Amino acid sequence: MRPAISLSPRRAALAAAALLTLALAGCSPQDDTTDAGPSSSAASAGATGTTTATTASCAPGTLATRTPGKLTVGTDNPAYDPWFSDNKPSNGKGYESAVAYAVAKQLGYAPDQVVWQTVAFNKAFAPGAKNFDFDINQVSINDERKKAVDFSPGYYDVRQTVVALKTSKIANAHSVADLKNAKLGAQVGTTSLDVIDNLVKPAKQPAVYQRNDLAVAALKNGQVDGIVVDLPTAFYITGAEVTDAKVVGQFAAAGSSPEQFGLVLDKGGKLTACVSRAVTALHGDGTLAALEKRWLSDAVGAPVLG
Repeated sequence: MRPAISLSPRRAALAAAALLTLALAGCSPQDDTTDAGPSSSAASAGATGTTTATTASCAPGTLATRTPGKLTVGTDNPAYDPWFSDNKPSNGKGYESAVAYAVAKQLGYAPDQVVWQTVAFNKAFAPGAKNFDFDINQVSINDERKKAVDFSPGYYDVRQTVVALKTSKIANAHSVADLKNAKLGAQVGTTSLDVIDNLVKPAKQPAVYQRNDLAVAALKNGQVDGIVVDLPTAFYITGAEVTDAKVVGQFAAAGSSPEQFGLVLDKGGKLTACVSRAVTALHGDGTLAALEKRWLSDAVGAPVLG
């Protein structure tokens, strides 16, 4: 047992003061100005990187965008219906164009402050510096892509589908097994191609295209038995681009979480939390549901491939 240490009156007074200060600090109220914002919902919906943001840090005009006072949004060229209209992302028409401007409004940017940047699909989620503040281009959220970029919460739940000419041998397919001997095609780097490789696992090597319009051309020319695309795109293809084609069916959702499209952001970037908060708000106030009804309402009724 250590002997007691006697203190001089001065030292005893200083020690007492120090203990009083610690006690007051321990009882003082905690700083509650930090709003968790999208931290919980964003994490569960696929957002990565910084997921908390104070109201002040997301205030209009304070965001660390590429160009002060501007919001730079990336997407591919061509930009397809029904996600965009007339290959003009800046016109606010089409589901993704409308979503982009809705997010911009949440962040405090007027339409004339939104700048569009052409970004190839694969480059949007490739490692490295980005030339956009966020990218919107039917990019599905998955763990592999999260290694290189951040995502917002999902802004659209999507199913993958098979489109074939009405004269194709798979036109009347009812199950995944019916596709095993088909020559299928899809755009490189997409979850559509993942479905072919990992779910269908056809006997024939799939055809891979750099752009979706090239896959559509191959379908039209009979170079493939069918192509795999997301459901709204499938309905647009069959309704406007290849009218002698049909939506054969959609694949059942895999696992407990649906496939979702998310906004792509720079890995660990300062905008992730604020953009995630904006998407979460658009979910909560019904804006996304209204935009989906307006621009994607035809994307219903495809049978599920068993």
